[in-house]
Amino acid sequence: MARTVTIVDYRKTWPADFQDIAAGLRSAYGPAALRIDHIGSTAVPGLAAKDVIDVQVTVPSLDDTPAALPGFEAVPYLADHPPPGFAGEPADLAKRFFRAAPGARRAHVHVREDGRFNQRYPLLCRDYLRATPAAAAAYVEVKRTLATRFPDDRETYADLKDPVFDVLMAGAEAWAGATGWTIGPADA
Repeated sequence: MARTVTIVDYRKTWPADFQDIAAGLRSAYGPAALRIDHIGSTAVPGLAAKDVIDVQVTVPSLDDTPAALPGFEAVPYLADHPPPGFAGEPADLAKRFFRAAPGARRAHVHVREDGRFNQRYPLLCRDYLRATPAAAAAYVEVKRTLATRFPDDRETYADLKDPVFDVLMAGAEAWAGATGWTIGPADA
């Protein structure tokens, strides 16, 4: 059964939900998890989002990570969306992806290699949206509009959101350069 795309107001429980999920991931990955971070819209205080906790687990190598996680379903291999003009290697977009098993707290786990383009990207986006309320507000309006127009078509929702996100990230990259942004400490 396909889930409807629904954007909800920010929930103060999302940081605690992340911490609960991160504790289980820390146990599953042990020292192979170099860092565990709350990413995506639920990681931005005040930002409306789909009620799905996105988590990034950073590992030294995808080759040495579990193919299964307790309480999660593995999704067949996929790569992250390359932004326009991306000149990196395919490995810079590789990841493992898991979603919470039916009946569990909705969550997505993105496992990415340390130092890769796709490992930095969601952390920069999160921090940029936290620091730039106008960009966050505009992004929410796009998501709400797309969810209203395509509530039963997650693929179209994602296809239309990706280029908007690319524009957002162009601003985030400029912000990073202007502020000297670097990846901060892990969330868990």
